[in-house]
Amino acid sequence: MKIFLISDNVDTCTGMRLTGIDGVVVHEKDEVKQALDTALSDSSIGIILITEKLSNSFPELISDIKLHRKQPLLVEIPDRHGTGRRPDFITSYVNEAIGLKL
Repeated sequence: MKIFLISDNVDTCTGMRLTGIDGVVVHEKDEVKQALDTALSDSSIGIILITEKLSNSFPELISDIKLHRKQPLLVEIPDRHGTGRRPDFITSYVNEAIGLKL
């Protein structure tokens, strides 16, 4: 099983390549769609990593994959600039999911 990265910056892609993860750097919606289609058509890819910025820029592409496909696993990762999530996002996620305030 391979991991594939779809990134919006060269630094993240370079760092992942140092760990043995192949990937592409894209910026436009059609480039993201093409990269996703290529990764989805390769049955040896089990995990697709995508930077949060790309995921937030094109949510319709990402949500379609998450809702309608079991494999590969699509994981949103922060880039070198950090995460776009709130510091307490895990706590708020649990609060929303089970209605329990922690």
